[in-house]
Amino acid sequence: MDIQLATKLFESLASGIRLDVFRLLVKQAPTGLVAGEIATLLDLPPTNLSFHLKAMTHAGLINVTQEGRYQRYRANLTVMQELIAYLTAECCTGHPEQCFDTIPDSTCCNTD
Repeated sequence: MDIQLATKLFESLASGIRLDVFRLLVKQAPTGLVAGEIATLLDLPPTNLSFHLKAMTHAGLINVTQEGRYQRYRANLTVMQELIAYLTAECCTGHPEQCFDTIPDSTCCNTD
C-alpha cells in the first residue's frame, strides 16, 4: 500500500456515518448487508446512505454485488488488513511483532 491509497481510505472514513457503516459491515462479514438493512440498523435516510455507500465503494473500502433488485454491501477486509499492515509496518523500529505484546487483547486480528 502506498501513501496515496492510505490517504484515500482515511479520507473515505473521515465521516462518522461512513465509519459507522464500515464498522457495521465488518461485524456482518462475510455476509454483508443490503442497503435497506444498513439504513434501518443505523437509522439513516436511504438517500443519505446512498451517497456514503457510493463514496466508500469508490475508495475500495466496501464491495457491492447485485442481488436481483437489491445491492449487497460487504466490507473489503483485505483492504482493511492492508491498511492496518501499512500503519504498523514500521512499528517498534521495523519489528511490529514486538509491539503486539504491549497492546491489550483485541477482538480482531489477534497474533496468538
